[in-house]
Amino acid sequence: MKGTLYIVSTPIGNLEDITLRALRILKEVDLIAAEDTRHSLKLLTHYGISKPLISYWGEKEKIKAEETIKRLLSGQSVALISDAGTPGISDPGGVLIRKAIEEGIRVVPVPGPTAVIAALSVAGFSTEEFIFSGFLPPRQTQRKKVLEELSLEKRTVVFYEAPHRVLDTIADMAEIFGQRRAVVIKEITKLHEEVQRGPLPEVSARLRDSRIMGEYVIVVEGRQGESGVSADEALKEIGSLMKKGIRRKDAVSRVAVQYGLSKKELYDRSLMGEDKN
Repeated sequence: MKGTLYIVSTPIGNLEDITLRALRILKEVDLIAAEDTRHSLKLLTHYGISKPLISYWGEKEKIKAEETIKRLLSGQSVALISDAGTPGISDPGGVLIRKAIEEGIRVVPVPGPTAVIAALSVAGFSTEEFIFSGFLPPRQTQRKKVLEELSLEKRTVVFYEAPHRVLDTIADMAEIFGQRRAVVIKEITKLHEEVQRGPLPEVSARLRDSRIMGEYVIVVEGRQGESGVSADEALKEIGSLMKKGIRRKDAVSRVAVQYGLSKKELYDRSLMGEDKN
């Protein structure tokens, strides 16, 4: 008989944020597959849990997944955990989960803390619909491209970001999203948790004067309402910006984001207008 793979959510900071069911499962399974055993030992030791551990971090993930699958096929039960939150959600673990499904192994979720939902719960923006975009590309060109694709999004958007990129990312958001409101949470649920709220340019400026540390969750409000500005009026504003020395592409991007208009349509129409002249 095949074993069961439990996908167990663990605290994203505060060790008290773990469910009774998660603790029971961790105590009952035959093996715990952890992203980083050294990190997970802190949690397990805190709750007096002593079980065989296997690490699947980084390059080990594919190799260790095969080893874990063999254990599951032999009838053992395994709890899959990451360093924080839910395995496979912007975290390692997806390889093992997919292989288990392919092998017909029962996969059971044991839900718990997640930074996405925790951040949304205190942001104060609409949660009827939202998008989780995870980590943005590290290179600025690619990052801006993704942000531009999201610039007309009316739903709330949630991002994760690392400390060494957060200032550049927020600056790019301020440039592309304009005055859109945002909430940036540092070290969510941890001792030094800090929340910054306001229009993106203001948040960007405040962050530059703060201590950068730990992981960040960024929640950006969706585009609100209609601009009420016609394409012709927008084209005039683009022309005015270009006369000031701003490149066409940048002028179009700025106006499109400000008024919630299509960048491609504005760019094409600006070229057509120039040809007519």
